Amino acid sequence: MAEIGYTMMTEQAGPRQLVRDVVRAEEAGFDFAVASDHYFPWLEEQGHAPNVWPVLGAAAQATSRIPLMTYVTCPTMRYHPAVVAQLAATVQLLSEGRFRLGLGAGENLNEHVVGGGWPPADVRHEMLREAVGIIQELFKGGYVNARGRHFQVESARLWDVPDTPPPIGIAVSGPSSLALARELADLVIAVQPQAELVLGDRPAVGQLPVSFDRDRKRAVARAHEQFRWFGGGWKVNAELPGPASFDAASAFVREEDVAESIPCGDDPGAVVEAVRAFTEAGFDQVALVQVGGDAQDAFLDWAGEELLPALRAR
Repeated sequence: MAEIGYTMMTEQAGPRQLVRDVVRAEEAGFDFAVASDHYFPWLEEQGHAPNVWPVLGAAAQATSRIPLMTYVTCPTMRYHPAVVAQLAATVQLLSEGRFRLGLGAGENLNEHVVGGGWPPADVRHEMLREAVGIIQELFKGGYVNARGRHFQVESARLWDVPDTPPPIGIAVSGPSSLALARELADLVIAVQPQAELVLGDRPAVGQLPVSFDRDRKRAVARAHEQFRWFGGGWKVNAELPGPASFDAASAFVREEDVAESIPCGDDPGAVVEAVRAFTEAGFDQVALVQVGGDAQDAFLDWAGEELLPALRAR
């Protein structure tokens, strides 16, 4: 069975709660934790979007064992890659080597806030390739100058560099991003359990939403309220500019549609089967997302007592 992770979903909880939740996830026995990097929630019902980097710094100090990871940061628009390199190096030092830097080509939802338009996917991948190269050079500790098509770097140097740089993961959703990951990444990141998104020579990290509640109807209703956008696929989700757009795009998604794709209720077996789809596709790790900021405590209790033992037993 794959290692099982916990997701600090910044779109559905404030910063203090996110840190408290990951501490509880460590205590419950999760193998690792990931955190989203958003400027907007997907839907207004989710209601949050704190900056993930102070949250990661606080989490690094509040925990002692659990590995941390961005899932994922876009290093090309809101952040210059030289800034991402400094942020990642600092979190790696604070966590004493427990950090992995997950990177992706981004979504319009989060990156539009700095202006400059939203480039097409091929340009976004060009930008990501260039950004990763800059980050990797800065991790070496020397001065870096760059005159690229998309980024310039003037005599940049990281003055606090970890002995072991954070491994870099790249989010993949198709052949183009997979080729980029094959060229540059230490691991791959995906949200669909598809074997064609896995590179056999390096780790693959997936993500699975779950809506736990002892009342299954309530679990389904919560999943529909806050995660009905999820089934749009990344070709759509990367392009929409704001929560109102996701609300409109998911207006005709029914509760039963969501319940078919997200395990809802309190049956560990449903989650076991959903995780199995990832492991059979070749994923080594799967991060669970409990839907609903106000449902984390109950989920973490259930995970520690029932879900994680069931996943490990099977």
